[in-house]
Amino acid sequence: MSAIGFNKPLYILPFDHRGSFQTKMFGWTGTLSAEQTAEIAAAKRVVYDGFKSALQAGVPERKAGILVDEQFGAAILRDARAADYTTACPAEKSGQEEFDFEYGENFAKHIEAIQPTFCKVLVRYNPEGDPALNRRQAERLKRLSDYLHTNGRSKFMFELLVPPEKSQLDHFKGDKKAYDLELRPRLMAETISELQNEQVEADVWKIEGLDRREDCEKMVATARRGGREKVGCIILGRGEDDKKVQEWLAIAAGVKGFIGFAVGRTVFWEPLVNLRANKTTREGALTEIARRYRGFVAVFEKARPS
Repeated sequence: MSAIGFNKPLYILPFDHRGSFQTKMFGWTGTLSAEQTAEIAAAKRVVYDGFKSALQAGVPERKAGILVDEQFGAAILRDARAADYTTACPAEKSGQEEFDFEYGENFAKHIEAIQPTFCKVLVRYNPEGDPALNRRQAERLKRLSDYLHTNGRSKFMFELLVPPEKSQLDHFKGDKKAYDLELRPRLMAETISELQNEQVEADVWKIEGLDRREDCEKMVATARRGGREKVGCIILGRGEDDKKVQEWLAIAAGVKGFIGFAVGRTVFWEPLVNLRANKTTREGALTEIARRYRGFVAVFEKARPS
């Protein structure tokens, strides 16, 4: 298992959101026209230019990276690859409760065409949920894992979401924050173990924000069990406000094995909304995106053990 893992610093700016861009930011439903697709792609280019501005302002290029989709970001991915930036590209259909491949049986061809540093999946998986659903997802994920670790040139980045089952949420009287604090960490560790046992081998696990250091330590221990000592974990922002994301980053950064973060909406959403409302200029939006991204890098770097 020595080939599995990635343990260098990794500060990802993700803007691979597709459904939420289309419906929540632009208010469009159904099949997009070429003009609408181009408009979303142009908005994503603002985020990318903000990322490049942050690099120019001092974010270490070797630690930085972007996560963007092929649908709206193919040109960005080509540009970033030519510039030798770290890139990640999603393989999953957007907004689905059940993981499936965006491009079906052609998933490998698309990964080879893009050649991202990381092939990323977002998966909703609750180990106490529907066993048949979990089994179907695990089978597809094993196909991807096997491909990436045998024929692929991309590492495997796994974004794990563990939405509560109704009975689990009922136990906390509907209090989602109590679920997140008291139960979700255990379920996340169980999910990682379960998927590893199904031979789904992530090089990097993207972990939803955790409020306790011991829970971060548990995630690393689980991700690295059984000879997987090079596997890395990164913390994600969940679209939370600036203060909460900073807390999560500071907690995770102090734990060996948490190598970085992936914070997207907290960085780019408000600046892009303001740009669309003509409350700021394009230059103003990308400058604000760069500032926010740089701020999260500074928080993580400061909290890392020396």
